[in-house]
Amino acid sequence: MPRYRKYNILYNSSEYYSFLRTKRDLKGVRQYETPVMRQPSVNDRIGVPSTTYIWKYGDRFYKLAHTHYGDPTYWWIIAWYNGFATEVDIKNGDLISIPLSLEDALRVLGIA
Repeated sequence: MPRYRKYNILYNSSEYYSFLRTKRDLKGVRQYETPVMRQPSVNDRIGVPSTTYIWKYGDRFYKLAHTHYGDPTYWWIIAWYNGFATEVDIKNGDLISIPLSLEDALRVLGIA
């Protein structure tokens, strides 16, 4: 389930990045358009089965993603669902929610 499957591929030939393209002998760079994700509302969260987790010393989003989804690359779903950019923003003892269904989490985040 690729994260960017619904997004267009853009051709970036902006002058702003010309110094990078010159170094690499490129005329432009193909890239995905930036997805716009939203923070899920309380009503959105009601429809997503989740479990509560108490954050403790040594926890990492990628470890939780591996435990709950079998794939550490989905760490960003847990982080975004809880409104955290990185683990640095979480304190020991904080409660976070971990969506049990990737499909439901992606839907409420506005991606699926």
